[in-house]
Order: sequence, then C-alpha cells, then structure tokens
Amino acid sequence: MPNLKAQYSNLKNLIVVTALLLFFGCASIQTPQGGPKDTKPPKVLSMLPKNLTRNFNAKKITIEFDEYFNINDDFKEFSISPEQEKPPILKKRQKRLEITLQDTLEKNTTYTLNFGKAIADVNESNVVKNLSYVFSTGPEIDSLSLSGNVSSAVTGEPEKDVVVFIFPIERDTLFGKRKPSIYTLTDSAGTYRLNNLRKGSYKLYALKETGSDKIYQQSSDEIGFLKDPIVIDKNLDNINLKVFKELAPEFRVVDRKLNNDGSISLSFNQKLKNPKLTVADPPAADVGKRVYFNKTNDTAKVWVNDLSFDSLKLAIQDQGKVLQTVNFTRSKKDTYTRDLTIADNLSSNKLNPYQSLTLTFPFPITAADAAKVTLLEDSVQRTNFELVKDSIDFLKYYVKYPWKQKRTYDVKFGAGTFTAIFNAKNKEVNKTFKLETSDSYGTLTLKVVVPDTSKSYVVEFINEKKLPIKSSVVRKNTPIVFANYPAGKYFIRVIYDENKNGFWDTGNVKMGTQPEKIWYATKEMSLRANWEREEQLEIPLTPPSIQTSPVVPTQPTPPNSEITPGLREAPKPVKRN
Repeated sequence: MPNLKAQYSNLKNLIVVTALLLFFGCASIQTPQGGPKDTKPPKVLSMLPKNLTRNFNAKKITIEFDEYFNINDDFKEFSISPEQEKPPILKKRQKRLEITLQDTLEKNTTYTLNFGKAIADVNESNVVKNLSYVFSTGPEIDSLSLSGNVSSAVTGEPEKDVVVFIFPIERDTLFGKRKPSIYTLTDSAGTYRLNNLRKGSYKLYALKETGSDKIYQQSSDEIGFLKDPIVIDKNLDNINLKVFKELAPEFRVVDRKLNNDGSISLSFNQKLKNPKLTVADPPAADVGKRVYFNKTNDTAKVWVNDLSFDSLKLAIQDQGKVLQTVNFTRSKKDTYTRDLTIADNLSSNKLNPYQSLTLTFPFPITAADAAKVTLLEDSVQRTNFELVKDSIDFLKYYVKYPWKQKRTYDVKFGAGTFTAIFNAKNKEVNKTFKLETSDSYGTLTLKVVVPDTSKSYVVEFINEKKLPIKSSVVRKNTPIVFANYPAGKYFIRVIYDENKNGFWDTGNVKMGTQPEKIWYATKEMSLRANWEREEQLEIPLTPPSIQTSPVVPTQPTPPNSEITPGLREAPKPVKRN
C-alpha cells in the first residue's frame, strides 16, 4: 500500500511553496509607494535632421525624448507655418516622435512646427511647453523675433499660459474657424517670445481661452490685441498686451428657470444700465410683482403674486427698449417649498459698531411683528429697539438699538416674526453676539490730485483680493474719506473714466477700442486699529508701464485750502481719543 502519510506531507509542502511563490510574485509587481511627485516634462535628447537645418529636403523628422510620452489633441495643438493642405502626421515610436511631411515644401521658405501642449509624459501628464522645430528649404532661416508681456486689463497681474499669436495682415482670421499657425504660450511672468518670423505686417493677439482650440470664443474667452498692424522688419521687444472680457455684442438671456419656491431666476450676457422687467402675459400677473437685480444688473429674480398661470411671458427691457421676451410654463400640479431663513451681517458673532444689525431674507417681506422679538442685554430684557424695513431693498430689515461695548446680546425672533410673499413665515431663530470694539477700525483720508480737470477718474478703495470696498468719481483735486473700516491691508485703484460714466468699460476687438486704463497705486494703504491715516494720491497723466508709487504722505491741509502737488512729508498717523 502507498505511504499515505508521506503523500499528505508532500502535498502540504507543495501547497505552502506555491502560496509563497504567488505571494512574492504578486508583491513584486506592485508599484513602489511614496517618493516625490514627478513634475518634469519629457526632455528632448535629439532632433533628426537637426533643428534649424538649412536646405532641408527630408520627408520625416524624428524627435527623441528621455522618457515615454503621449500625444494629446494634436489636431488642436499642433500646427505648421506656412500651412499645408495635407498636414504632417505625428506618430510615437517608444520614446521617439516621428513627423511625416505629406505635402510639397515651398522653395527658400522657413517652416516652423509648433507642438503647443500636445506632448506630455505618460504618468503625470507634464506638458512640454512651447516645443517647436524650425527648418528652411533654402540657405537662410527667418530670424526676426517679437517679445513682450501679457497682463490682465483689470488686475494688472501677469497672465500665465495665454496664447500669443500673429496673423499675416492679408489673412487676419480671428473671427474665423482657422487656428493660428504662429503662436506661443506666456510663462509664469506673463512674458512671451515669437521666434523665426519673416519680414512683414501682422495683427497681434493674446488669447486667454477656456478651451484649447486656439479659436476666439467671444462668449467665454478673454482677448488682447494691438489695434494697428505691426510691421516686423527687425527684432521687436516690449510689445505688451492686456487681455479683457468683451461685452457680448447682442443681448441674450443665458439662463432662466422657475424655481421650486415659485420665484423666477434670470441671467444675462450683458450688464444692463437701466433694466426693467414686465410680465407681458397674463397682464394680471404684472400687478404687484417684485423684481430684484444684482449690483451689476446681469442677473434678476422675479416674484409674482399669482402662480395659477399655465404660461407666463416676461419682457426684459433696458433704457426703455425691449431686448428679449422669454416664456415660462408650469403644471397646475406643481408644488412649491419656501423656507424663510434669516441671514445677518455678524462676523464671528460680532457686530460692526458702525452698522445696524442687518437681516436678509430669500423672499420679499410683506409684514413684521416686533412683538415677537425678544432682545436680552446681559440677560436683561430690553424693549427700546426698533425693527425697521429697508426703504429700497424689500429683502432687508434692520434691528436698531444703542448697542454697547462689553455686553452680550441675545436676540430671539419668534416663529412668525416675519411674513413673506405667499404667507411664508420664519421658524424661531436665535442670535447671540457682542459689539466689536471701535478700536478695531481705522480711517483713511486720501487727498487726490488729478492730472487733468477736464477728465474723469474713479478712485476705488480695494481689499487684498482686489475687490472694491468703496469708489468715488473724481474730476478735481479733492479729499476722499474712507471711514471706519476694519484694520487690515488695503490698496487704491484708479480707473481712467474716458466716457465719464462712472465705471470701467471693457474693449471691443471689431471696433478696435481698448478697455479703459486702470492704474494701481503700488503703496499699500494699511489701516491700523484706532488710527486715522492721511495720504496724498497724485494720479499720473497716463498709467506708467513700470509703476512706481506716486502715493506719498502729506502734511495736514488747512480746511478749504488747495492741495499743493508735490507735497511729500507726512506726520505720523493720529490715534483716536
């Protein structure tokens, strides 16, 4: 009889060995963990024929990289200049890129192959930026260049990865469907350089696009341009561009919806100047309607009193002219949900000592019952407060009371304190806060000196995010007071208001108009707590290309006296008593 015990032992050993082999075999193919992330794009090791080859007659170009790569969107990213009817074919062979030329090459011509963002590594998709290959079919290579900087027309900040391109003047196709063949991308400092250009006249553009087709989409992209053609007959430097968002040439409602609370929301592609909304049909729905526009007049919200309509026609007007009519339909089975919440202007449970307690609602308020409000000051009930409706904004109410420092306030808004449209009522809401000390705020008095009293300027007080806090239209030497703002970093921005309408106007490519100029005073206007600061702002005649701060301290100026340009010495900030 066979030795069953021995066989069992051998089988057991075989299973153990197999399991170990499988374990170590599987472990050996795992990707190593940790280590720094690869941020470097593929590096070019060689080009054959060599870059900048003269008397070129090859049919194939080979570029070798130091790692494996992918070709992404070559149809959009790759271009050859001059263009060919049969474009080159791109193929990858391990770490080599092969470009096969299909069309006949012109004699004595410089060609530039631009790869855009088409080449990236396999693992992290690190892009080889501004990769190009240049050759000439004759004994000379075009060697002219064009360089400069691209920045934002609004912020003045350099723009990274903006496409800068030129079109020969005889075929300016910005508004066509052909992408440029001569282009480059700006670096992190916003600088660009176009090389190997031939002598000629060109139109120059900068395109900050949301896609990657290098074709200007007016609805979404930003554009910069030189109005007049640029003649390239020598190397040109410091040709700077500012990109901006054009206004849509024709008004259009870009978004509209009937919300689940019964309100109607609208978004426009333009900022309207004097907007008005009218319910054209049914006429009865226009009676008692409420319309709320945002600050820039490019969105609106509408509430109608009667939601029994099957369809509703809404007309959008600006300056008395009907721009568009939109229709809304609803089912009689539709139901609506309304939650009357109460937002406030408290920050970290503290109230600005220069403001009332401000309440903001999502629906128009039709009634308020102050008897349902309970106000406690250090646990002692107070009744000498007022509940005041905003005179213009039907979404706001104020609680007015002589708030005091170092006191704790508890305010309870009982259920049904506020009644909104369609009889919506709030649930009970409790708010606890203290009054922020006035010592946390500062004031800036800015004595403005204008370079030309026949022109208009908009002086804006802005925060670190370059958002305007307050603005003033200035046409003569005058002081501006920015009073009682939280201590922190602030700056001054000046708009050269060419058309004297009180705000910044963008440009238009077809009309050849540039956006209104903006100048940032480089001196920081910090506000210290409980201090009053005085500065003099001398607005330059035109914004300098390299800005140096014209904002200088000043001596105190007697009341009603003229500001003396060039005054430089300043006193220390005055601490409040």
